Amino acid sequence: MESSARETSAPALINWELAASTAARLAPAGPTLGAAEIATAVENLRLMADISVQHVHDITGLEAARDLRDSSVLVVDRASWAKANTQSFAVMLEPAINKMLEDRRGAIAPGTANVSGAITGSQLGAILGFLSSKVLGQYDPFSALARDSTAPAGGRLLLVAPNIIAVERELNVEPADFRLWVCLHEQTHRVQFAAAPWLRHHMLDEIANLSGHLLGNVDSLMERASAAAKSLKDRTATGATPGRGVILDLLQDPEEKAALSRLTALMSLLEGHANVVMDAVDAGIVPSVKTIRQRFNDRGTDRGLIEKFIRSLLGLDAKMRQYADGSKFVREVVAAAGMSGFNRVWESAEHLPTEPEIHDSKLWLERMGL
Repeated sequence: MESSARETSAPALINWELAASTAARLAPAGPTLGAAEIATAVENLRLMADISVQHVHDITGLEAARDLRDSSVLVVDRASWAKANTQSFAVMLEPAINKMLEDRRGAIAPGTANVSGAITGSQLGAILGFLSSKVLGQYDPFSALARDSTAPAGGRLLLVAPNIIAVERELNVEPADFRLWVCLHEQTHRVQFAAAPWLRHHMLDEIANLSGHLLGNVDSLMERASAAAKSLKDRTATGATPGRGVILDLLQDPEEKAALSRLTALMSLLEGHANVVMDAVDAGIVPSVKTIRQRFNDRGTDRGLIEKFIRSLLGLDAKMRQYADGSKFVREVVAAAGMSGFNRVWESAEHLPTEPEIHDSKLWLERMGL
């Protein structure tokens, strides 16, 4: 007879279906569009996604941009984006959850797990509901690994149509220009994973390692969460913002911090590289690019108090710093070694920069002999 640890499956500890339905229910309404307008916008976004690939190839020199048939582009709404992310989270967290169940064989009753799964699913759904109105696009390299997935082997690029339309209206910019600008960033992520086929499983291993540390220390999680929440309250009262977000402040021991450092460096690289590609275009490609850049960068200055609190909790402002740190690293390496020198980063996991190297590109250049 199998143990209760095996009877308690990974999905039972997080109710993914509830997370998706909660996100769909809580997601704010998008811009009002008629059926014809929606069809036109979807068609135009697909066109801009296709057009952007050649520009990514021209800027990066990555031959992988010539053939992206192992992945797909989907234009989605907010609820569909949230559901897609629950599927990817399930892939990312399953190894850590299964290990925790194995380590705690017999200690977690199925009934307890189901109650916990409903609570956790609702909480995750609330977070995804908030994020679903913020994300313009996302490359998902893990979708093909989900149970019963129909995604192509290389994953899928999700373009969140209502958010793109809402922002282009808010900024009062040319829709076609803004959509192409956004697609340049998102398609770069698609090209990154195509250029480095090893990257998906390397990233999955790093995420599993980090989440494994978190779940492995579940006994102290509530105590640490309480301390982190108090820290957020104190810093909010004084106007200070957490460096990484209160959720990541739960990480304490050296192994946890090392795992976070590796993942931070990787995400900084990926986001910084995509930003450099996005910013490499000129008016010949995106005629109103200067206006778009200025207005897009300025839009974060008028966020409300509640949104600032949530962004601080989740570490989203830290993500913006990743963009800046990664962009600086990429620009410095390209300036010193050319794009071909920088592209050595896609050859193997050993060539990925560490977090100290992200902040001091000379260290990476020396290690690579460039």
